[in-house]
Amino acid sequence: MISLEDVYKVIVAMVPLYVALILGYGSVKWWRLFKPDQCDAINRLVCYFTLPLFNFDFTAHSDPFKWDYRFLAADGISKVIIVAVIAIWAKCTSKGSYSWSITSFSLSTLTNSLVVGVPLLGAMYGRLGVDLVVQFSVTQAIIWLTVLLFVLESRRSRSDFPISTIDNKVDSQVHSLKLSVVKDVELGKTIEVVENIVEKPSLWSLMKVVWVKLILNPNSYSCIVGIAWAALSSRCHFTMPSIIDGSILIMSKAGTGTAMFSMGMFMALQEKLIACGPKLTIFGMLLKFVGGPIAMAIGSFIVGLHGDVLRIAIIQAALPQSITSFIYAKEYGLHADVLSTAVIFGMMASLPILIAYYAVLETLN
Repeated sequence: MISLEDVYKVIVAMVPLYVALILGYGSVKWWRLFKPDQCDAINRLVCYFTLPLFNFDFTAHSDPFKWDYRFLAADGISKVIIVAVIAIWAKCTSKGSYSWSITSFSLSTLTNSLVVGVPLLGAMYGRLGVDLVVQFSVTQAIIWLTVLLFVLESRRSRSDFPISTIDNKVDSQVHSLKLSVVKDVELGKTIEVVENIVEKPSLWSLMKVVWVKLILNPNSYSCIVGIAWAALSSRCHFTMPSIIDGSILIMSKAGTGTAMFSMGMFMALQEKLIACGPKLTIFGMLLKFVGGPIAMAIGSFIVGLHGDVLRIAIIQAALPQSITSFIYAKEYGLHADVLSTAVIFGMMASLPILIAYYAVLETLN
């Protein structure tokens, strides 16, 4: 049974996050140290430097040969169930959209496993809880955050084609037409130019742009490189040179703190403390603390999980929102207000909710 001392360990792990959040909030709201464009620059620092190194660091120190692959299969099935439900919702309701499908996936599947999950599951189930939640964190970083990056890049690239690319071409082509119309431009040529302008992109062209952007984004391969190193070092008993390990560690340690600092700055730039409003806040909390665990329970029963592994699977699905998901939402301009609220209020509400899950699941055989 979880004790008051165990609860205190979780609080100790969470309070420093709120210190970084308050400092970020105060630096903009109270002390006026940063302007909006500087806040964007800090978020990009987090997105492209500290978070990739943080992800690489904890991935590189795992051992993929000792993972519980049935547990991970249950997680994969739960994600497929959620994607299917979101697809039906987007197809059959007037409120469904591609953008909200992405955000709903983030809210219901991506969790803050390391900061909250490790101390909490360790207090509840000991070493088994810690091992499983770390395995989940690694696969989340390698697979699901990469999938999230892919769809975000696809959305951005798709919108960039018709807006920026075509607008630039229209400006240049109109300018050239103005210059050449005096030189006897035929009507047919003019129509052909306009038709070419309004045609910007095939699926192949779009995917090529997306993959190039993903290759240039360190978040998409930091965990892949990390797990490759983890597999090699575990099999061949290599150790990372201390000079490389130290160089990575000095930036990776700043990953979570700078992410929370950036979120605090984002909050300070909003008109209201609950940036997305109460309705969307409740929607996000339901997806996080109800939708995710239900899908995980179904996936666990399908693969035959039982005992403590089943309990851990359901509880870890109810962990609060991933901080990384907010950083991506802010960088790609997609419902960052909803994700920031989910992270902040999710962490405040998570402790009593997760303890309630623990108490209920302990009564089941």
